Amino acid sequence: MRSNRIAMKFSVSALALAVSLGAHAVTDEDILNDQATTDDVVTNGMGLNGQRFSPLSTLNSSNVENLQPVWAFAFGGEKMRGQESQPMIKDGVMYVTASYSRVYAVDAMTGEEIWQYDARLPDGIMPCCDVINRGVALYDDKVIFGTLDAKLVALNKDTGKVVWIKKVADYQAGYSITAAPIIVNGKLITGVSGGEFGIVGKVEAYDPNTGEILWTRPTVEGHMGYVYRDGEAVENGISGGQAGLTWPGDMWQTGGAAPWLGGTYDASTDTLFFGTGNPAPWNSHLRPGDNLFSSSRLAIDPNDGSIKWHFQTTPHDGWDYDGVNEVISFDYEDDGEMVRAAATADRNGFFYVLNRENGDFIRGFPFVDEISWASGLDEDGRPIYTEDGRPGNPAELSGEQAGSVVARPAFLGGKNWMPMAYSQDTGLFYVPSNEWSMDIWNEAVSYKQGAAYLGAGFTIKPANEDFIGVLRAMDPRTGEEVWRYENTAPLWGGVMTTAGNLVFTGTPEGYLKAFDARTGEELYRFNTGSGVVGTPVTWEMNGEQYVSVASGWGGAVPLWGGEVARVVKDFNQGGMVWTFKLPSDRVASN
Repeated sequence: MRSNRIAMKFSVSALALAVSLGAHAVTDEDILNDQATTDDVVTNGMGLNGQRFSPLSTLNSSNVENLQPVWAFAFGGEKMRGQESQPMIKDGVMYVTASYSRVYAVDAMTGEEIWQYDARLPDGIMPCCDVINRGVALYDDKVIFGTLDAKLVALNKDTGKVVWIKKVADYQAGYSITAAPIIVNGKLITGVSGGEFGIVGKVEAYDPNTGEILWTRPTVEGHMGYVYRDGEAVENGISGGQAGLTWPGDMWQTGGAAPWLGGTYDASTDTLFFGTGNPAPWNSHLRPGDNLFSSSRLAIDPNDGSIKWHFQTTPHDGWDYDGVNEVISFDYEDDGEMVRAAATADRNGFFYVLNRENGDFIRGFPFVDEISWASGLDEDGRPIYTEDGRPGNPAELSGEQAGSVVARPAFLGGKNWMPMAYSQDTGLFYVPSNEWSMDIWNEAVSYKQGAAYLGAGFTIKPANEDFIGVLRAMDPRTGEEVWRYENTAPLWGGVMTTAGNLVFTGTPEGYLKAFDARTGEELYRFNTGSGVVGTPVTWEMNGEQYVSVASGWGGAVPLWGGEVARVVKDFNQGGMVWTFKLPSDRVASN
């Protein structure tokens, strides 16, 4: 791997821009108001609540056909795979990450590079699901991101020079960081990846100015975490849970439950929301019990890391249905009363609406065409398991694939990491989803540090002949699918919606697409030259509305997709960020 490198490729205009913007800090107020401001994007989620809704309407369903590409920036080199980043924009500068833990600052007007940072990665990194990175956090004069060898790196946002580097966990034990960190109330908060290696998941808070750790909260029900005072770890007795209560013996110490996607935040309740991944190993017969807090959503106090409430979507998970997917805060009226709700679409195929104040289950419903492992949800939202739906116990069976079952959805999920969006205008969630099944069976396994800890075999198959991906508009109050768009290849990129009655997403075939938010009619497409697995954003600059998205095929599908991988085997990898705008003279529709 290359050593740390800051490539200073300043053009005259870019250098002048960087110098002139040096005094503009990203404040807590900027971050809290991101969903309402239109001239920047300073949070992953276009707002801490993760709605990915822009109030901009200059670009709308009547004129989106006039959207034009204005520049494309290449990440360069031979590292062209899995570009899952969401760009950030502040004061005319775009900050975007690329595969292999790289960060770029780009002039948002011209696409010229201002600076580049390449992390020094060791040869032994062990990311389970490609060498991706999903973005940065901006705070004060710093750009902060996580690396594949489980470090946090803070860079000066104007020069790209290193301010501090902090080791979060041991990459040789299987840890990594792929998510964009989140800034809440002056704290830098991150989770970790590595659930397939038997790590102990955790959420931690750091001082964004110094890298000093403030608190740590393991997401496996073992020890309860620590707050740090005067540099010393103090046991956090109010963190909730009980050591080993739902785990046999000491298995929690290799229990997974990695919060690998990152979090959202609700200011009205001062609550962080993090999802947690699969318990380890996949072979559920080795770990009887609910295995908290795996495959769950956690409501966390950002001040000390204590857990306010939890909701487990797949207790005693035996299918790798990680519960990491984003929790989006939203309000709706019910019988004249305002409900403070939170929504999440799980890999297991169910969509959940919860009370975000206390975690109570409000309703749940399938958002995919078929679910085989459960027949429904009970009054508390707990799945009702189908008979013989769980892979068998290899200790009681003989044969290489004994106890194999067909499960739907496949472990890559009804929805995986790719974020959905919520429109404040339509009241609908726009969910990027997939229709696939899997043959899955359990195997004997023992833990070895740094080795895959699965205890299962699998083959993923398309559920239909002509499509796998489905973009769905879902009504969270009724469970109704309002409209759907079917795509040949799996959908693996995020979604954005706007007050202009638009929904944007990308496809592995390379297209950035826009749809009518109310009807699902496809209104716009542009081929970027490689699969789009990033998440689009929009902002305005000099009176014109812009849209940007990273392009570059990769991620988990071609690595883990089984028979599905054949559908995408000819797709080209890539590494670019594309920027479009609606010219001011084309605002009126033709």
